[in-house]
Amino acid sequence: QLQLVESGGGLVQPGGSLRLSCAASGFTLDYYTIGWFRQAPGKEREAVSCLSKSGVAINYADSVKGRFTISRDNAKNTAYLQMNSLKLEDTAVYYCAVINRGRYDGSCRREPLIYNYWGQGTQVTVSS
Repeated sequence: QLQLVESGGGLVQPGGSLRLSCAASGFTLDYYTIGWFRQAPGKEREAVSCLSKSGVAINYADSVKGRFTISRDNAKNTAYLQMNSLKLEDTAVYYCAVINRGRYDGSCRREPLIYNYWGQGTQVTVSS
């Protein structure tokens, strides 16, 4: 059974840091494109960062550029989202997802519908 499990969310003050983890089971994570998304109350799910199969990292949200870093540890079959200098507007449920489709080229995409495996989400709350 293919599964993604996020962890690492929590309550943090503005300016603080968190590292989110996305542990994969049932498949090898480095074969696929990995995306991190977030969804705040009343807002659409938005792409935050992506790591292609070949290891190219993209930050889609302008607001996170220079603050968030996506990475992958193949030995642990786990992806990460390092979030620094957190702001109030980063508050959201964060999801990891993969594109696990036959013959997909492994490139990054920002459209949520392209991703076909999702974790359950982890809440990140930035508050003073």
